[in-house]
Amino acid sequence: MLYSVRMRSAQGGAHEAGGRHISGAERLVPEQHIERIAGEMVARALSHSRGSADFINITIDKVRTDELCTVPLLTVKTVDVPHAEAGRKAAMAALVQTGVSEQAVQAGMEALLALPDSMRGAMLLCAETGKRLDGTGQSGVRVSRMDIADDQDYRQCLENLGLTNVHVREALVLASKVAAAPGVVAELCWSDDPEYTAGYIASANGYCRFTQLKSYGSPVGGRVFFIRPGIDLEALIAYLRRQPVIVTVK
Repeated sequence: MLYSVRMRSAQGGAHEAGGRHISGAERLVPEQHIERIAGEMVARALSHSRGSADFINITIDKVRTDELCTVPLLTVKTVDVPHAEAGRKAAMAALVQTGVSEQAVQAGMEALLALPDSMRGAMLLCAETGKRLDGTGQSGVRVSRMDIADDQDYRQCLENLGLTNVHVREALVLASKVAAAPGVVAELCWSDDPEYTAGYIASANGYCRFTQLKSYGSPVGGRVFFIRPGIDLEALIAYLRRQPVIVTVK
């Protein structure tokens, strides 16, 4: 039996009361690991580079085995770029190759660059028109209830690629769940950690990191999911928010 352990934290009160988002985390863990994982999440919220949270919410739910689905871990490659502008240009070209229109790619990039502060969740944009579809405002659609099948194998896999920080570990699992979602064409993301400049685009074809997608010191990050026109948006959001997913390393 697994449990979904989820953390979200903010500064200046709860998110719903206008608090500024600090950090979030998601794990699917057996009962004996709940206390340790929850403690690690609280410590993270209290010592994050975006600031120390004064609102921390931990939610724990039992997940039935018959609710789980498995998806494969995306393949990973890293593209070194000299600065954020070059990274964004390269990311936009890569998104077009996944099947997102140039109009939608431009709209997604502009939406992220225009954010006044970081979002907890993702913006959902039409992959053809670039129109925003989700109607969730600054909160976005949060992807939840996912984890890696074998943490030790996963860490070794990332170490073999020279990738050891927590940002990649978490983002790759999330991106693998999202890429398997019905109707998702691609994802564009960069972190809200001021000290972490890398970002990525992801699709069913893989996870492509760019070493710089934002300037060092910027505390603003976010995600855009580019969605195929005509899909069942309600079903997609339900999958992203509530479907428990285990990601397997090949």
